[in-house]
Amino acid sequence: MASKTKKQTKPLKKVSKTKQSKINKKYVYYFGDGKAEGTAQMKDLLGGKGAGLAEMTNLGIPVPSGFTITTEACREYFKQGKRFPNGMWEEVLTHLKRVEKSMGCKFGDPKNPLLVSVRSGAKFSMPGMMDTVLNLGLNDDTLKGLIDKTNNERFAYDTYRRFITMFGSIVTDIDRKKFEDLLDKVKEKKGVKLDTELDAKDFKAIVKKYKELYKKETGKEFPSDPYEQLKMAIKAVFDSWYGDRAVTYRKLHGIPDDLGTACNIVAMVYGNMGENSGTGVGFTRNPSTGEKRFFAEFLPNAQGEDVVAGIRTPLKIEELKKRMPKIYAQLEKICEKLEKHYRDMLDIEFTIQEGKLYMLQTRVGKRTAAAAIKIAVDMVNEKLIDKKTALLRIEPEQLNQLLHPTIDSTANVKVIAKGLPASPGAAVGRVVFSAQDAEEWAEKGERVILVRNETSPEDIGGMAAAQGILTARGGMTSHAAVVGRGMGKCCVVGCGAININEEEKYFTVSDIKVKEGDYITLNGTTGEVILGEAPLVMPKLPQEFYTIMKWSEEISRLQVRANADTPKDARVARDFGATGIGLCRTEHMFFDAERIKAFREMIVSDTVEQRRKALDKIKPYQKEDFIGIFKEMKGLPVTIRLLDPPLHEFLPKTEEEIEGLSNDMGVSVRRIKAKIKSLEEFNPMLGHRGCRLGITYPEVYEMQVRAIMEAACELAKKKIKVIPEIMIPLVAHVNELKIMKDLTVRTAEEVMKAYNVKIKYSVGTMIELARAAITADQIAQEAEFFSFGTNDLTQSVYGLSRDDAGKFLPFYIDHKIIDEDPFISIDTEGVGQIMEIAVKRGRKTNKNLKLGICGEHGGDPASIEFCHKIGLNYVSCSPYRVPIAKLAAAHAKLKEKGREVIRASV
Repeated sequence: MASKTKKQTKPLKKVSKTKQSKINKKYVYYFGDGKAEGTAQMKDLLGGKGAGLAEMTNLGIPVPSGFTITTEACREYFKQGKRFPNGMWEEVLTHLKRVEKSMGCKFGDPKNPLLVSVRSGAKFSMPGMMDTVLNLGLNDDTLKGLIDKTNNERFAYDTYRRFITMFGSIVTDIDRKKFEDLLDKVKEKKGVKLDTELDAKDFKAIVKKYKELYKKETGKEFPSDPYEQLKMAIKAVFDSWYGDRAVTYRKLHGIPDDLGTACNIVAMVYGNMGENSGTGVGFTRNPSTGEKRFFAEFLPNAQGEDVVAGIRTPLKIEELKKRMPKIYAQLEKICEKLEKHYRDMLDIEFTIQEGKLYMLQTRVGKRTAAAAIKIAVDMVNEKLIDKKTALLRIEPEQLNQLLHPTIDSTANVKVIAKGLPASPGAAVGRVVFSAQDAEEWAEKGERVILVRNETSPEDIGGMAAAQGILTARGGMTSHAAVVGRGMGKCCVVGCGAININEEEKYFTVSDIKVKEGDYITLNGTTGEVILGEAPLVMPKLPQEFYTIMKWSEEISRLQVRANADTPKDARVARDFGATGIGLCRTEHMFFDAERIKAFREMIVSDTVEQRRKALDKIKPYQKEDFIGIFKEMKGLPVTIRLLDPPLHEFLPKTEEEIEGLSNDMGVSVRRIKAKIKSLEEFNPMLGHRGCRLGITYPEVYEMQVRAIMEAACELAKKKIKVIPEIMIPLVAHVNELKIMKDLTVRTAEEVMKAYNVKIKYSVGTMIELARAAITADQIAQEAEFFSFGTNDLTQSVYGLSRDDAGKFLPFYIDHKIIDEDPFISIDTEGVGQIMEIAVKRGRKTNKNLKLGICGEHGGDPASIEFCHKIGLNYVSCSPYRVPIAKLAAAHAKLKEKGREVIRASV
């Protein structure tokens, strides 16, 4: 069977000291025989896997000998057009000799062959995202040596077919399924189900078929030169750094693209040498719950890929305890030693070769949010770490898992489309295509998902009634996204794969048609749209969650408020520990059926008297809302933004609605349409809105201030402490604020005089225009507080619309024109500099100026860190992001002190 082996490439001679000095850089680090050149602190250079192997070696833990090619070598490889950096290959060959000496066998030797694994290993764990090749060094000649050495022909051929599969699929991009199909045919012909039921003759036939497949797919014979195999495998590992999976994973987890991966060459040990051999993976604690118990799986007579790839169903680790009690006890002691050394929960890989244990990997283990907080709190109680380290072990975004319903991970689901994960959690419901239908169906007790091309403020009722929101258009800060997060609603936006037919009430994805009333499930954490009803799990907050929140409050300087427009939102915010409301949007209170009717009357009215009459109908509703919110937040500040959107957003759009308004007001349809036409704007974002409305229609702001102050006075009479902060939006010039402040103060004083009550209130403004930030020294003379509206500030600084930017910003990010979406995380170099100017100039004029942020960035951990750095007093975010913001604020304080930040494992 053995074919004639090609002439092997001889290793280069040992590099002379003179030549080595010219290389300048060390690209390869050795570990073996109880001593390593690297340490756990060298993750930047050796990657997580290489640093772990080095550290275990230094700790005297049994690790096969090997060496690590550095991440720097990977970066140089790409810089030099996918060529190995000068001197790297010579170092590889030198260290390969050291491994040969340590293991007592030689690479490529037909009588006593050394086989190696070639494995990736970046600084940050990216499980399954990059490539690994096992059993490298096998050819027809070394196969004979392996058979003679082990006296186990079945094992040798099993190992060879594994190598051809991995090399062919990873190094030369042959579809792995083609190898698996050939294997399945052999098993089917023999009438068996498991690989372990095949014998040496079967695997010998499989190897022959695999080689034929390799030649058919590549046009070349399978490479027989072990040194050529090694070169090709190292290149494949380096190339996998920019593989689609790895790039996507880094994008999702915020890992930089320029780190590169290390490449680990390790002597092979074999778990597939019989029933006294095996392989396993595990964690020093339960990665799902955080329980302090060794959590692992084991497979006898198998290699590591069988466990990781799910080729065979693994056994619980307790089975190893029954079969090999001494090995199990040794493994437990090693895990205990590693956990005490690293002071964290670790994941491990191990192989047992004919009754001898080898450790192949250790690294900080990935875990759920529930496990993360339990492990952090438990390790503080165990005196392994302090509170500050515990907080840094939990990444703020992890907490999302705890705060929203999630899809049961054990369920089989059918994903039909994917959009942007705008608001986390999960939602199940029947599809409806209008806000009105959402409300009507919800009133009948139906769970609904509102599906729209995009949403507008008028959809607020339907959005509130729906379990979740799905839009075909829009970005992460679109209306649907912002409101969805604010409500704690599961929301998926920008799902371009769905084609909506609103008239006939259905949407399609390729050949799938989803009609009104059909069930779908949204996964707001991943952006997935799932056909049918997926089972949901309502997470219960563990006690450790409240402990982490308490520790966060003790450490952070920034206070965390919430954006809340209803008493329900305010209650959620307070339950999560918000220190007040940083943004209450009054326009969201107008969209109830009765209120919108009165507000539309006001808009189409021609005289101040008519407008006041219409506003008088709305004031009781506004007052009632403020009373509810103040009650929930008693003793805490509530920042209320006066009307901000342009008036045309509130006007009817359909003929039916226009006719209804015409009948209610007793005015002609023609006159209403003329009014609608007159309010149209080419660029509403920069048009007649915010304080500009208040100046031209002062009766609107006057009504709102009266409602606020009457609510406050009535509660004050009941001994309920209220702290209103009245915010004037969209100020560009100090004179605008002067006019609006005068109106506010005058109205507030009139109300307090009428009630004979004194309320401590303040008047401030939203900084959302570049001119306001630059002239903050003037504006601060009139304002008692600034709140940065970073959504609009980003729009005005960048000169782009956040609703339209979603069409091209992903392209900008993919092509490295910008690092990230400025509507998701504050652009510190541009928008951030404008904010700093406003902070410095505002505080120079008014040293008591209170500063906060209420834009969507208020819940983004990176933006929170920036807000801490420039000295804001508070951040405000949606109620369901309050815990995330609190933990992020603590992180910001800890980073300020120069503590090492430990990347959380999710």
